[in-house]
Amino acid sequence: MIISHYENSLASTAMSPPLLKLGAVLSTMAMISNWMSQTLPSLVGLNTTRLSTSNTLTQISPKEGWQVYSSAQDPDGRCICTVVAPEQNLCSRDAKSKQLRQLLEKELKEKMDELLPLIPVLEQYKTDAKLITQFKEEIRNLSSVLTGIQEEIGAYDYEELHQRVLSLETRLRDCMKKLTCGKLMKITGPITVKTSGTRFGAWMTDPLAPEKNNRVWYMDSYTNNKIVREYKSIADFVSGAESRTYNLPFKWAGTNHVVYNGSLFFNKYQSNIIIKYSFDTGRVLAQRSLEYAGFHNVYPYTWGGFSDIDLMADEIGLWAVYATNQNAGNIVISQLNQDTLEVMKSWSTGYPKRSAGESFMICGTLYVTNSHLTGAKVYYSYSTKTSTYEYTDIPFHNQYFHISMLDYNARDRALYAWNNGHQVLFNVTLFHIIKTEDDT
Repeated sequence: MIISHYENSLASTAMSPPLLKLGAVLSTMAMISNWMSQTLPSLVGLNTTRLSTSNTLTQISPKEGWQVYSSAQDPDGRCICTVVAPEQNLCSRDAKSKQLRQLLEKELKEKMDELLPLIPVLEQYKTDAKLITQFKEEIRNLSSVLTGIQEEIGAYDYEELHQRVLSLETRLRDCMKKLTCGKLMKITGPITVKTSGTRFGAWMTDPLAPEKNNRVWYMDSYTNNKIVREYKSIADFVSGAESRTYNLPFKWAGTNHVVYNGSLFFNKYQSNIIIKYSFDTGRVLAQRSLEYAGFHNVYPYTWGGFSDIDLMADEIGLWAVYATNQNAGNIVISQLNQDTLEVMKSWSTGYPKRSAGESFMICGTLYVTNSHLTGAKVYYSYSTKTSTYEYTDIPFHNQYFHISMLDYNARDRALYAWNNGHQVLFNVTLFHIIKTEDDT
């Protein structure tokens, strides 16, 4: 703060006469006083002048501009004024204020720039909040629906529902009984059940076993073995939980055995003798030589392995497929009596046994594959009902490249196969004719 003392000298009035001098001085003082009080504030830019005749400074901030704090005369008649001038940096104050304002504006702009990306986030939040509200409403609606369903279910007695299910199962079984033997149309799969054993072998279930009897029998290798392993179910077979083992009285030849009505039928090693072995008694129930049938790799399938005689079963009964010199090595089909193993009837075909990859019976028709390797398909069929044959083209997926056993199971409506150390299942599609009440 700068305090200036304004002094006005009146020396020019000293040569006047005393009265004139005194009057002139008083007049002049009045004029100066009036000028000081009226004009000076306007000159220095003050619209509101605060005068004081005392020597005490008025408490007004100098930042407001020029201020007159006192106006008086000294003993000599001179006018003495005390004026407070504004700060010297008042002119630069506006520039600093402007700079400060610019800095603040810059900082605010930077903060706003940082906050700008949050705008879409906030918009998304608003959208999400709206969706959540909708989800809550949907959940409330769903809860109401579920409550209604629960009330409806509660209206039925459990025993009543159980009886309805049993009735439906009975109707389905009755419908299945009306299906006559069908013609093979398609083979799908395979489904790999297990991987075990050597490259060659056989596994099977009994097509005539009761509904709750799902025992599995497993015979590894095509020769030099007499051990049959039994499993109570497919699940036990997969897990390897054996229930029993059977030590046969003879080694078997090939892999073309069959379990039928509780007994195992197999070809005795190095012979054309068929053996019927009972699992229940552990005894041989019957054995018979298959007249003229080649054996010991005389007429095997394409893969060899002493697969000369193939025993199989279908919806009609027990069969033997083999070849004879009398039929020039072509396939012969014989229907067997399951108790005595006597040949009931035979059919001679024109298909060479050694050119067949495998074969199986479905509804009295023999289906023959053209190879045991990749690319195999059902190539030939022979109907024992009509004694006629036809060439077919039914492909199937030989997933593991080498099939050494392929047999049909009438209960499961599936093909069991031993595919290069893998036990697999194929589904079959049959063309059926529905039996009506008028059919005889």
